[in-house]
Amino acid sequence: MGQKVAKAGVDKKAGYLYFVDKQGDIAEVKMARGGKGKGKPKKIAKTGVKKESGYLYYVDKDGDVGRSKMARGRKKRR
Repeated sequence: MGQKVAKAGVDKKAGYLYFVDKQGDIAEVKMARGGKGKGKPKKIAKTGVKKESGYLYYVDKDGDVGRSKMARGRKKRR
């Protein structure tokens, strides 16, 4: 249950991992499979999102940047 932060409309390709990098832009990298290397990340969309602590930023199914509150401080099970 997150909220949209920025619209980018990135088309996702199979076999690639999409994430929000440290600068707040969307990057892609080829997924490592069967001992093959993953390669270097490549920026594909500049969104310039300012990240706040306590939130998890991700690329949603529409190719936009979303965020959700991180679960912190749960009670221990007995």
